[in-house]
Amino acid sequence: MRKAFAAILLLLMPVCLAAQCTSTVAAQGVYGVPQGASGPAQYVVFMPPMSCYNGVMILFAHGYVPVGAPSNAWQSQLALPDGTSLPALLNSQGFGFAASSYSKDGLAVLQGIQDTKALTNVIQGLGIPVGKYFITGASEGGLVATKSVENDSTYSGGVAVCGPIGSFRKQLNYFGDVRVLFDYFFPGVLTTGTPGESAINIPPALMINWTTVYEPAVRKAVKSNFLATLQLVLTAKIPIGLNFNNAADAIVDALWYNVFATTDAQATLGGNPFDNIGTVYRGSFRDGHLNVTVARFAAAPAAVTSIQAYETSGLLHDPLVTLHTLADPVVPFWQETLYDAKVDSTGSSSELVQIPVLRFGHCNVNAKEASAALLLMLQKASQ
Repeated sequence: MRKAFAAILLLLMPVCLAAQCTSTVAAQGVYGVPQGASGPAQYVVFMPPMSCYNGVMILFAHGYVPVGAPSNAWQSQLALPDGTSLPALLNSQGFGFAASSYSKDGLAVLQGIQDTKALTNVIQGLGIPVGKYFITGASEGGLVATKSVENDSTYSGGVAVCGPIGSFRKQLNYFGDVRVLFDYFFPGVLTTGTPGESAINIPPALMINWTTVYEPAVRKAVKSNFLATLQLVLTAKIPIGLNFNNAADAIVDALWYNVFATTDAQATLGGNPFDNIGTVYRGSFRDGHLNVTVARFAAAPAAVTSIQAYETSGLLHDPLVTLHTLADPVVPFWQETLYDAKVDSTGSSSELVQIPVLRFGHCNVNAKEASAALLLMLQKASQ
């Protein structure tokens, strides 16, 4: 990918955006509909000392939070996998930082767009002067950031990390494929005994006992049957990187979204979005048997229509830098390839830079890589 070449070189260089500043104590609270959000949401605003502030605010859109999670669960995403605090990292470089929960948990891309934009009202209410706003986001928040840059002139650019930005429908089908193929190769492992349970009908018992019963059962099954695991990885196209020992983590991570996101996605979209009626699976030892035996489901027409609101256009008027691990088992890197094609088709390729990271894991980027992506985006925005 030629767009990524300069960015890869940039990652090899020391990153220094500004003199080191400190963070102030976070302003935090709750805001709601009167301030432009779609409902009540928490917010945090971290600022460097005003003498060090460069006038730029970075808004952050967090990733998926399952329905029923503690109200402050989203705040755990304010740190990178290497433990680096995002607010402290950005404040140290002179930027203001603000983030919020969403007014809905679960599938909340549309709410995330509105609620992140509503932070501008919070910032204005705090009396913070702003020269420019930029938006960043990870996972589901990467899609929030990308659609925001595409559609909202409030933002002068953005950074999207490991987001499902190429095709949201294919992302949902990926989670469904992993589940039906897992059930084919490892029958009974995710069975709770609940009548009618399936890949699209998730019983509460599966969610309640996931950590104590079913995740350990998945790991045991995967590690004890190499050939079945190999076929699952190949047929579902689950990225595991260069180490086959990553397979258990990859499969568990992808299955988690089927278990915890399916019910809410159906309620939000107006029906089942997963469709594998015409899918031909390849990569097993007996593809013919697999394709006539695997569970098949048709998407509800209402859900197919609703998904359109979650799709990106690829039309960029301001710079967008994406950062994505090559072996991401949750949001596979092919999302970047699909988005690149969209952007090419709109004639806005000059606004996009994609940075691949040679590493396994979902959103598994470090402070240097995140800083480099931000620096590159700021450089493009200043041109």
